[in-house]
Amino acid sequence: MNVPTSTVFLALVLLVAVERLAELAVARRNSAWSRANGGVEHGRGHYPVMVVLHTALLAGCAVEPWAAGRPFLPALGWTMLALTAAAQALRWWCIVTLGPRWNTRVVVVPGLPLVASGPYRWLRHPNYAAVVVEGFALPLVHTAWLTALAFTALNLALLGVRIRCEESALTGGARATDRPAGAMR
Repeated sequence: MNVPTSTVFLALVLLVAVERLAELAVARRNSAWSRANGGVEHGRGHYPVMVVLHTALLAGCAVEPWAAGRPFLPALGWTMLALTAAAQALRWWCIVTLGPRWNTRVVVVPGLPLVASGPYRWLRHPNYAAVVVEGFALPLVHTAWLTALAFTALNLALLGVRIRCEESALTGGARATDRPAGAMR
């Protein structure tokens, strides 16, 4: 029996959705641990936007290939599938490395040192690198280039906000680029 590539791709998107639900379960457990250890959440305002954007990525992946009649191009599709798998592996490496400190929200436990092992030896924000790669690679597995382009552009803007929030939270609100009160920005 020959299963259409669009059906196989939809199954892949559903698997990624299940993986995201697993992440949320881990994040909920880790959030409870962080709060029990004095953790403080930062940047609540951008979190709903992030949830909507990541949900839209999966919806776009499910709809665009079917609605726009996108073909599966083997050279592109297999390459993007490998990148998607690598992004998932990197994300879970981050989750394992950070342990109970990993979260989908920015929750910082005061006094804990920054993690400098695992992928954090080489990248300051490896989880966000995984999100960027997945955001363009997953849709391109089945040539959903509009979804890949829209998510990537919107995600880069969101990551600018997210990384500034996280850096500020991790440094206690003081950044090298901060100016004294009243200074022009």
